[in-house]
Amino acid sequence: MAAAYPHFQLSETLTAHAPPPPMVTPAASPPPLTQDELKKIAAYKAVEHVQSGMVIGLGTGSTAKHAVDRIAELMKQGKLVDIVGIATSTKTYEQATSLGIPLSDLDTHPVVDLSIDGADEIDPDLNLVKGRGGSLLREKMVESASKKFIVIVDESKLVSHIGGSGLAMPVEVIPFCWSHSLVRLKALFASAGCVAKLRTEGGGEAYVSDNGNYIIDLYFEKEIGDLNEASDRILRLPGIVEHGMFIGLASSVIVAGVNGVTVKTKKNGGELGIDSFSYSDLRNGF
Repeated sequence: MAAAYPHFQLSETLTAHAPPPPMVTPAASPPPLTQDELKKIAAYKAVEHVQSGMVIGLGTGSTAKHAVDRIAELMKQGKLVDIVGIATSTKTYEQATSLGIPLSDLDTHPVVDLSIDGADEIDPDLNLVKGRGGSLLREKMVESASKKFIVIVDESKLVSHIGGSGLAMPVEVIPFCWSHSLVRLKALFASAGCVAKLRTEGGGEAYVSDNGNYIIDLYFEKEIGDLNEASDRILRLPGIVEHGMFIGLASSVIVAGVNGVTVKTKKNGGELGIDSFSYSDLRNGF
């Protein structure tokens, strides 16, 4: 019988003596991206829009710093030439100068081709809060003069409404009678549960902006209503220099999250176009 079914015998023999299959160890999951890595990804994506010969508004803050570094890197590689930067703060001026980026100002270049900057809050309509780093006035001057303004953030900056993070919405004021200005600002938004505080340094002295002014930080418990109306009410007060709401200025927003990058862009008619990219799509250059 055994000779009649040799294939069965062969199969049994192979099964008996074959080594066990090798154990497959699952690949370890990569560690989650840090907040600073997400900021860097958003910044690098924005710099893809920079072209040789452009006048670039250079933003201020931890996210914008990555964009300035990247622009300088591409200039050193010869991939970008004839770039002129306009810094939005003393800190950014010093960074750009140290990296060899030629700088100018709005007097010489009243129209900026592209500005890249971070934000402290972004609402669903791409309105922003900026200035928690203290540079809101110069940022708004440069970015409002830009043909295109790209905002770069990590997903922690997304809010349902302006003030929704519970953190500060800054207002730059002249030092003269700043306490009077604080009281009037607080009264403007009493219905929103506004708390107003003078921004101070570590030693308790008043924080002084690059322009020699003070900053009053406003905190809201509720929504403040129509943003344009709120802006007008603030700016009508004597002694107010500027506020940190950037209403309708952003052309597009690049949001880096744990699952990829989302780009929201304003289209004609006010509609938002949304594109999403996984990190495998963006692996080149990061």
